Amino acid sequence: MLTIFGDSQSGNCYKVQLLMHHLDIEHVWVHVNILAGETRAPEFLAKNPNGKIPLLQLAAGSYLAESNAILNYLAEGTSYLPKDRLKRAQVLGWQFFEQYSHEPYIAVARFIAKYLGLPEERRKDFEAKQSGGNQALAVMERHLCHHPWFVGDAMTIADISLYAYTHVAHEGGFDLSKYPSINSWIKRIGEHPRHMKMLSR
Repeated sequence: MLTIFGDSQSGNCYKVQLLMHHLDIEHVWVHVNILAGETRAPEFLAKNPNGKIPLLQLAAGSYLAESNAILNYLAEGTSYLPKDRLKRAQVLGWQFFEQYSHEPYIAVARFIAKYLGLPEERRKDFEAKQSGGNQALAVMERHLCHHPWFVGDAMTIADISLYAYTHVAHEGGFDLSKYPSINSWIKRIGEHPRHMKMLSR
């Protein structure tokens, strides 16, 4: 039985939950309270020295960190990770985009607003994330104007990676009404028979 250490309101954790639901993978979910400092506790750092979630426990003493690495591990041998060499590289390309050009803006703005309650001392940080986040959304919009999915003609873990924080980007102050192709893509993902919504705590 696989075990996931995570926070159900975190997009990085949700993307793992979503793929596991699509693939009907049984697992145990262990909630980790970020704000209470549980990821910095010695017992958690013994599992992941980087002190971050999600964290996948494969077996006693065997752990895999980083959300997109976990997605690639779980998707191996399924339609969510193409066999074609180029398409696999394209999946990785979009996952790198998600982590370097998307998540640092959209996820961080959402964290400041949703987790911290947008305190006045973080307002400048919050506002500074808006431009970069909208640039990332514009890149996605241009791609989705011409393609139903990010790689190939079906959903892959590239879509799951980007969906996790995009579909709740409004919680970080981003106006998704400006991106019709993104909204159509969000709707397609939500209509999948194995879809699950982001769970509340």
